[in-house]
Amino acid sequence: MIRPRLRTLGFAAPTAASKSIVSSVCSRRSFHSVPKLRHDYAETGVPNLMSPAGFSIAWTDYMTLVTEKLNELTAGTELEGKDAKSVSLMTAREPGKAREFNWASMAHNNHFFFDGITPNPTPISEPMKKELEACFSSMETLRREFVLTANSMFGPGFVWLVQAGAGTYRLLPTYLAGSPYPGAHWRAQSQDMNTLGNRGTATSYLRNTAFGGRAQSAKKDDLPPGGIDVTPLLCLNTWEHAWLLDWGVGKGGAGGKLAYAESWWEMIDWQHVEKKAQLTRPAFR
Repeated sequence: MIRPRLRTLGFAAPTAASKSIVSSVCSRRSFHSVPKLRHDYAETGVPNLMSPAGFSIAWTDYMTLVTEKLNELTAGTELEGKDAKSVSLMTAREPGKAREFNWASMAHNNHFFFDGITPNPTPISEPMKKELEACFSSMETLRREFVLTANSMFGPGFVWLVQAGAGTYRLLPTYLAGSPYPGAHWRAQSQDMNTLGNRGTATSYLRNTAFGGRAQSAKKDDLPPGGIDVTPLLCLNTWEHAWLLDWGVGKGGAGGKLAYAESWWEMIDWQHVEKKAQLTRPAFR
């Protein structure tokens, strides 16, 4: 284990009064906490994906850090009491709130990733399979695009399967703490520049380009120019803390992010994905 070396800088030891103040402040910064996953991986890790130590780093330790930072940044502000997704959308267009956005978006994205896997994978249903095959030609093509996109990302981030309307699915990569939600993809400007949201002088052109004359989403005011409304269904975490400990760097073609992504595909909770896509399995008779 690597331990940082701390140098003594001559600061006075904290007094009882200062400790009391810190304790009081920290006690108020407790709205955000590490979510409870649907499956318990603490003792066994994620089968065929993460060892107990790997899971501890990628989930327990990392999410503890993320929620601590988020509590520190939102305590006493209008963001206090908002869930991570709401905080990320409320701060995405504010350059001065970049720290709040990054920690909130990471909290949401990492939870989304772990929430989409299961130790007991179930096969994909026929309705879901047919819809995905209509968009990607085959499930094997989708698997290959997911895995290769993740492996090709030169830097950490996430690869998302999103629903862009009924029966329409796409892959969307985001880097670092980037959000898949359209509401986080553009910043308001003080000048028109012909592309100011959906109120600029190029409004008609942008709408025709983005939607091809089809009816737009009821949330169109939140869309960036040329953007479409999407619903995230599934994501793969490509941050190194999620795979490096268990899979290594991939030297010599063994292990690495590629092997991690291929193993992740076998752990997908397709029933959970179908619920997000509002597809239900037929009831057993």
